[in-house]
Amino acid sequence: MTGLVRLEVRRQDGPGAPSRREAFAVPRSPGMNVISCLQAIQRSPVDASGAATTPVVWDCNCLEEVCGACSMIINGRARQACTALVEQLQEPIRLEPLSKFPVIRDLWVDRTVLFEHLKRIRGWVPVDGTYDLGPGPRLAEKERRFGYRLSRCMTCGVCLEACPQVNGRTNFMGPAALAQALYFNLSPIGRMNAEERLEAIMGDGGITECGNAQNCVKVCPREVPLTTAIARLNRDTTRHLLARWLEG
Repeated sequence: MTGLVRLEVRRQDGPGAPSRREAFAVPRSPGMNVISCLQAIQRSPVDASGAATTPVVWDCNCLEEVCGACSMIINGRARQACTALVEQLQEPIRLEPLSKFPVIRDLWVDRTVLFEHLKRIRGWVPVDGTYDLGPGPRLAEKERRFGYRLSRCMTCGVCLEACPQVNGRTNFMGPAALAQALYFNLSPIGRMNAEERLEAIMGDGGITECGNAQNCVKVCPREVPLTTAIARLNRDTTRHLLARWLEG
């Protein structure tokens, strides 16, 4: 296919700066994705009218939908730019930064809050020492398979973008951190801190603020069972709350 790919990019020069839309047209080539288009603009930073401009700023790393860095809104949908193929997109292709995170510049956003939430739910398995501890306890196969699906989360932020409960009026941590709390609670070693994780997600901005919109599981590029994880956490937190009440 020959010709030009037409794009419309929402640009912002820095945090708090006013945004604007800028049109581009780049040479079309077979198998192009959105990242290819942005790289073409980077090589020749001119807008659709031919006027010189600055290269569009975005974030990316693996280019194979594993790292989650290239999340952006493409034609109104939050997704990964590396797997958004031009031939499957309506033109002009509209690119915008994720709206639930602070914009650093253009399509590049600050996803620090995602990682702060992982700290809050203790999203790691504590290991005492650097020596060889030997093989760990085995999980039942059903739990292992479910845990693997949870482990596929790449902290891309797409689920937070789609969630109506993640907004400026709430402190909701979002489905990604909740699912990871369950993932680490499933681990025989991570289970040692299970109560701490449950307490964390029972606090402000935790699981009670989930409105069950189920948008998250529909948009997750890694097909993480987010709503199933949240349902299990609802059960686990209820049990934990009752046990805490009975113990006085």
